[in-house]
This record gives sequence, C-alpha cells and structure tokens, in this order.
Amino acid sequence: MAYVDGFVIAIPKRNIGAYRAMSRSAGKVWKKLGALDYKECVGDELAVKGMRSFTKLARLKRGETVIFSWITYKTKAHRNAVNKKVMKDPAIQKMMHKKMPFDPKRMSYGGFRVIVDNPR
Repeated sequence: MAYVDGFVIAIPKRNIGAYRAMSRSAGKVWKKLGALDYKECVGDELAVKGMRSFTKLARLKRGETVIFSWITYKTKAHRNAVNKKVMKDPAIQKMMHKKMPFDPKRMSYGGFRVIVDNPR
C-alpha cells in the first residue's frame, strides 16, 4: 500500500496567491523526483455542523483559512528517498530561505500508511 505525507496549514487568506505559486513550484519538484501525487487544497466548507471544524482544529484567527494537502508515495521507504532528494534540490533550498506565506510553527504534518485505496 502507498504512503502519504499530510499537512494542515493555517494561512492568512491574503496569502493564498503567494502560497499557490510556491506550491506549484514545490509540487513540480516533488513529482520530478518521484512523488506519485501532490495536492494542495484551500478551505471552502470548514464548519460542518456536528463535527469538530477545521477552523477549531487549526485554531484559525480572523482572516485565515486552512490549506489541506498531501503527497503520495509508493511506500514509506520511497517517501524517505524522494524527500532526501527534494531537500537537496536547489529550487527547494531557495524556497526554504524565503519568508513563507504562513507560519510554519502552526503547520501540522504527519506520515500515514494507506489502509484503503479505491482506485477508479
């Protein structure tokens, strides 16, 4: 089964354009170096009645929304190999030294083993 890195990021709405540009570049690097899939999504319906909302989960402040994203790999070992190459990539190195359009300390991240995969 595949392996997925997942992210939840609180971001000021005014920074979504800058985040999208950064993510497009990053996604190209991840895919070029072996990631199977790279998705970045911005919050649309975040406060669903009867459930813990993403707004509470991410502790959003006024004027913020949530980015929900994931990168898919063949296996955990494949993820580790791809990420090792990604972190050495000049475009990613340059990006990491720029001011981020979000506060990285408020980003949630984790690695996940896929337990169900229903292909089309």
